[in-house]
Amino acid sequence: MKPTKFSIHSRMQSFKYAFQGLITFFQKEHNAKIHLFCALLTVIVGIITQLSPLEWIVISFSISSVITTELINTSIEGIADFISPERNQAIKQIKDIAAAAVLITAISSAIAGGIIFIPKILEAIFLP
Repeated sequence: MKPTKFSIHSRMQSFKYAFQGLITFFQKEHNAKIHLFCALLTVIVGIITQLSPLEWIVISFSISSVITTELINTSIEGIADFISPERNQAIKQIKDIAAAAVLITAISSAIAGGIIFIPKILEAIFLP
């Protein structure tokens, strides 16, 4: 493969394509809408509970990790369905493993969120 010369225009185009991918993802994928809702809710609760900078870093990485793994999962499922539209056990296993990556990321993010938010919420309830 021949290397191409650096071009600002082509770099800008790649950003355009990436943003178009995000728009498509959030418009067409049901799970993306769920993740976006949860992310917005988390940010709102974070603002209300006045998270520290370190807590915001953890929350930001958690949100971006879940959305990123869902983007990758969606891509894998799309490619798999394109390659093999009929039912195929090997494709099913690949899709299940990709979905498991999202599940693990979501669970670890929920645990991190719980560690951060539960004490703040309990404090707000019991020490008004």
